[in-house]
Amino acid sequence: MKTWFITGGTPGGFGMTYADVALEDGGNVVLTARRPELLEEWARKHGDKVLVLPLDVTDAGQIRSAVAAAEERFGGIDVLVNNAGRGWYGSVEGMADAEVRKTFELNFFAVAEVLRAVLPGMRARRSGAVVNMSSVAGLRGVTGFGYYSAVKFAVEGLTEVLREEVAPFGIKVLAVEPGAFRTRAYAGFADESVEETVDAYLPVIESVRTFMVGQDGRQAGDPYRGVRAVVAALEADTPPHRLVLGADGYEAVVSRLEGMLDELRAHEAVSRGADFPPGQ
Repeated sequence: MKTWFITGGTPGGFGMTYADVALEDGGNVVLTARRPELLEEWARKHGDKVLVLPLDVTDAGQIRSAVAAAEERFGGIDVLVNNAGRGWYGSVEGMADAEVRKTFELNFFAVAEVLRAVLPGMRARRSGAVVNMSSVAGLRGVTGFGYYSAVKFAVEGLTEVLREEVAPFGIKVLAVEPGAFRTRAYAGFADESVEETVDAYLPVIESVRTFMVGQDGRQAGDPYRGVRAVVAALEADTPPHRLVLGADGYEAVVSRLEGMLDELRAHEAVSRGADFPPGQ
């Protein structure tokens, strides 16, 4: 019986979907959220199989307390899902500095802090699985989401190195890159004003916001199918290193990577020419 520790348990989001799937498969679930009261009714349905904990993932003390409570209740954490996060938008030049810093605190530094709290137990047991929820934006930059793209690129790099470092301890690591999924991730865009400090970029930033609002509730991605795909990947004899979710996301990533390869090969002679000549 596996115990799952999941951050970002907002109702209607990926976090709760992971929790539901884990319970369907007979697991125990520790689901964390900044507003745990929103999960009370859900938790009551599952009794002792579920532990809901308050957690602001930008608070290192709360992270350590939550992990300790999970380990005390269920004896250890088998699967960590680093799911908590949010995407702020704005131009690279004009996004408010406070929003830039919040983007990195929540989507990168908090991920690292949760990892540091959970990994000691997994290493001691020499088993475990880590799922870092990245984004298609971590493999292909998205206009209007420059800093969100940057932070997801950082998560990709961190995950790649982590995978190599913890493999000797029997720990699997998977990066997951969803495209547009029908969660509540887009719901807040309709009620938020654009935080943009350079007026020249307002037209493109407003168009991004309009697009996101228009897509809310119409995204092609099904969170349940997406999570089921992640679980299947974790259970595969040879798990993938990363898993893009959604047809549109897949097409976007493949197009981007093929374009990169074409460009690299077109400039191969220039790249190789930067070395000392052979024998020198």
